[in-house]
Amino acid sequence: MAVSTGQIALPLDWSAGGANDGPLIVGTSNADAVRYLRHVATWPVRTAVLTGPRGSGRSLMGRLFARETGGRVIDGHDSVSEEALFHAWNAAQASGTPLLIIADALPTDWGIALPDLASRLRAVPVLAIGEPDDCLARDLIEALFARRGLVIAPEVPSYIVPRMERSYAMIHRIVAALDAASLEKRRRIGIRLTRETLLSQGLIDPDLLERQDDATCR
Repeated sequence: MAVSTGQIALPLDWSAGGANDGPLIVGTSNADAVRYLRHVATWPVRTAVLTGPRGSGRSLMGRLFARETGGRVIDGHDSVSEEALFHAWNAAQASGTPLLIIADALPTDWGIALPDLASRLRAVPVLAIGEPDDCLARDLIEALFARRGLVIAPEVPSYIVPRMERSYAMIHRIVAALDAASLEKRRRIGIRLTRETLLSQGLIDPDLLERQDDATCR
């Protein structure tokens, strides 16, 4: 069962569980997954699978899930054996303690050889994180710069978002590139440095330089 993404008016913050974590920014691409994880009492079985792109905050979601529910998290379905997954599934059903499995792909693509595990996974809800929408991308850019202790011109995220490939991976690449350029050139991250850096590294589409940001997020 896949949980589809819905529309919400505003991004939300799900407070982090440790000193090394920032807040989880929630938008339309991950809101349904977060909502499902926060309401374990409604789960038809005591196990769920969370999938999504690398860099989408899925491991952070797992840590917050464990903190709020006391549940168990297996971060990477291939990080344990099929037998261990099978026993973890059974233990969750027997004890009532929820189990979250974080994976790169849907369970049907795991190539499970153990028949009993494969049959159990067919009954497990799959929570899918999509690529970020405009507002989530903008908020994530701001949050990643803040985590690096960088002060940026307030218009920088709104400049980047409509000109970039829409993916979590690209957001992380852009923030890292601008951090390095600011350090190397000893310049504050404003529109000019952003434009120069991202164009020179091919991180924004030159055909979209005149595009305007039309998203209303707040």
